[in-house]
Amino acid sequence: MYLRNIFNPKILLYFLLSILFLLGSCKALQPYKRPDVISEEKLFRDLAVTDSTNIADVPWRSLFTDTLLQNLIEEAIKNNPDLKIAVARMKKAEANFQQSKAAFFPSLNASAGASYQKNDAMIAGVPAIYQLIGTSSWEADIWGRLRSAKRANLALLLESEAYKRTVQTRLIASVANSYYTLLAFDAKLQVTKKTIENRNSDVETIKLMKDNDLVTGADLVQSQANLYSAKVTIPEIELSIYETENALSIMLGRDPGSIARHSLYEQDIRADLKTGVPAQLLANRPDVQEAEFQFRYGFEMTNVARKYFYPALTVSATGGITSTSLSQLFNPSSVFWNIVWGLAQPIFNQGQNRQRLRVAQANQEEYLISFKQTLLTAGQEVANALHEYQTATEKISLRTSQIDYLEKSVNYTMELLKYTSSTNYTDVLTSEVNLLSAQLNSIDDKLEQLQAIVFLYQSLGGGWKQ
Repeated sequence: MYLRNIFNPKILLYFLLSILFLLGSCKALQPYKRPDVISEEKLFRDLAVTDSTNIADVPWRSLFTDTLLQNLIEEAIKNNPDLKIAVARMKKAEANFQQSKAAFFPSLNASAGASYQKNDAMIAGVPAIYQLIGTSSWEADIWGRLRSAKRANLALLLESEAYKRTVQTRLIASVANSYYTLLAFDAKLQVTKKTIENRNSDVETIKLMKDNDLVTGADLVQSQANLYSAKVTIPEIELSIYETENALSIMLGRDPGSIARHSLYEQDIRADLKTGVPAQLLANRPDVQEAEFQFRYGFEMTNVARKYFYPALTVSATGGITSTSLSQLFNPSSVFWNIVWGLAQPIFNQGQNRQRLRVAQANQEEYLISFKQTLLTAGQEVANALHEYQTATEKISLRTSQIDYLEKSVNYTMELLKYTSSTNYTDVLTSEVNLLSAQLNSIDDKLEQLQAIVFLYQSLGGGWKQ
């Protein structure tokens, strides 16, 4: 009696499950831990930062106060094709994650059928069989392979969400940069048109001076050429405006067309340009988060690959009703069932398990390097953006003085041309060319300053927080 109890299938099954769960609880696999990929002290190069105040925490509506720009950003977030693709990617990742959760439950299938057999040797009756059958199977996740697969799919879901935030951050920065670029082209067009007016006046003045023998015909021809050198830039600027409007329209998810906008010198971003400490990049910058979730996915998939070397316990059950008479199909005597459990230990699988592990480990190594590279790039971009802003601000101050002196130079040389022979029109021409160049460069300085702020905001991970 005692021996029969020991070899009872139910007791053996319970004993085996207990041993396997005990072994599973003692597994050497460690949970995920964020890797220490860099030293944060030098991430921003020579910027010594201890204040956690961060411009990335400022909502984009508070940073960009131009109402027309706000409208454009809102339209882009609503309609941009790349952002819609990112949302679709999130939905796909969510479906995969839900499917990985369903792997913990048994599979269940049902079938119904009837068979009719004919035998020429049979004289009395022809047998028929009617069946309703259900089958189910379940794999015990003793070693945590299914749990690792679920965590891997969760990492992919989180990665897709971070990717969506990355797209939104870049989109906001791209819309703002394109908007400011349009304003800069408008300002250049305005300056160039004003220059053409002044040079038209110069041509008339030079004509009068030639009639009075104060200048030569060569001076008159030079003044006319100087006028056309300004006029020829107008079509180029207008083309740049046209192309930038079309490019911005695509970002907005609309047909190419004109863009409503204010002027360049109405833009005033007064946010305190604080970078925060380098560690905040891990919490704020979406592409850094995306790279880490990708590494986390690789880490879990390596766990999955390792667990293919362990035995798998499956339990299968079959049950249903069968009868040779349709009227007796639901009779209790027609019911049948059986349960089968099995333990499969991989021994030789054509090297697939080892190859799967090597691929997973190589992917994990690749994702780790990518994570480190993304974080280093983020730190470089923050340092560059802040330095670009400081450089542009310094250039604006210096350029203002340059333009002031060049304007005086143009006026002085023009007056000297009227009253002294020691000055010729070449001096006037040089002063005018230099003045226009400085005025256009001053517009670029202002644009660089605004775009440096946008770049810093993006580099720190700003734009996705509402």
